[in-house]
Amino acid sequence: MHQLGKPIVGLAGGVGSGKSTVAGILEVLGGGVISSDKLGHDEINSANARRTLQNWWGPGVLTETGEIDRRKVASIIFSDPAQRHRLEAFLHPLIAIRRRDKMNEYQQRQWVKFIVIDSPLLYETDLDLECDAVIFVDAPFEVRRERSEKERGWPPDELARREKSQYPLDMKRARADYTLVNDSDLGSLRSRVEQIVRQILSESNAV
Repeated sequence: MHQLGKPIVGLAGGVGSGKSTVAGILEVLGGGVISSDKLGHDEINSANARRTLQNWWGPGVLTETGEIDRRKVASIIFSDPAQRHRLEAFLHPLIAIRRRDKMNEYQQRQWVKFIVIDSPLLYETDLDLECDAVIFVDAPFEVRRERSEKERGWPPDELARREKSQYPLDMKRARADYTLVNDSDLGSLRSRVEQIVRQILSESNAV
């Protein structure tokens, strides 16, 4: 549990639950959002990572422009747990350095009232232990599957396949401090997020 400085809020939820929408609302409310997906994207396209992944899996993991082909990498790691663990062991420490730098930056920024760690592996990597509160964004499986197919171009069985490699959502939901059900209109969602942020900031100021 984080004790000093601005409160740290973890953001969890399944693929297609609407975490990005909630992260956007949190940012408007004064949250300094740190997206693990963005940090991972930046790191995997570093010269060091491109060289390492090409050595592991051959030139086929690069696009025509020389960047890492994320779809190709996904097809490798989600069909072979050993390769997924290998990639995570390589990337996660590097991403952690980028995250720590960003957290230090946001602690100094006057406009930032609280820091948000938006990570699909919040619990799997023990990032929840660094948070003062965790918000779990929830949505029905069918809704999330439709979103993943429409927004990410995934085939119908891809969502279930990927979620098998992560902790069960029931466990994440149970361990979260707040649950946001994202199955209604944006106005209702924003109102609920505002309510949660007020409570987190109130409890932080009371410590």
